Amino acid sequence: MDDELKQLKSVDRPAVIRAIAEAREHGDLSENAEYHAAREQQSHIEGRIKELEGLISLADVIDVTRLSGSIKFGATVELVDEDTDEEKTYQIVGEPEANIEQGLLNIKSPIARALIGKEEGDSVEVKAPGGTKSYEILSVKFI
Repeated sequence: MDDELKQLKSVDRPAVIRAIAEAREHGDLSENAEYHAAREQQSHIEGRIKELEGLISLADVIDVTRLSGSIKFGATVELVDEDTDEEKTYQIVGEPEANIEQGLLNIKSPIARALIGKEEGDSVEVKAPGGTKSYEILSVKFI
């Protein structure tokens, strides 16, 4: 979130301000599509900046390397699908940082909720919108 905020403030915001200034030079603003598009983009950027600043101000950073034991927030879990033998690795994170493509699993997701409190070697059944899946927990790490 910090990286995205820095990008928005130092790169995206100045770029859209330049785009607005350039569009103003083209004359009548009421019929200037470039100007209206740049203003809309500016509104989106400013809204996202406010959202990120709010999230960061409320964030509580947890040092996961100090944690151990059963699966909890911050754990990195290696699973194997008991039906397909496909292995997956996820880290359980908060909603704002969740990104399933990067292996960052939202703590509110069905898989994460099923994993909380379990340990290495346990089997879990996950009831998801796509049906029930069974996983075996291969490892639990706090890195």
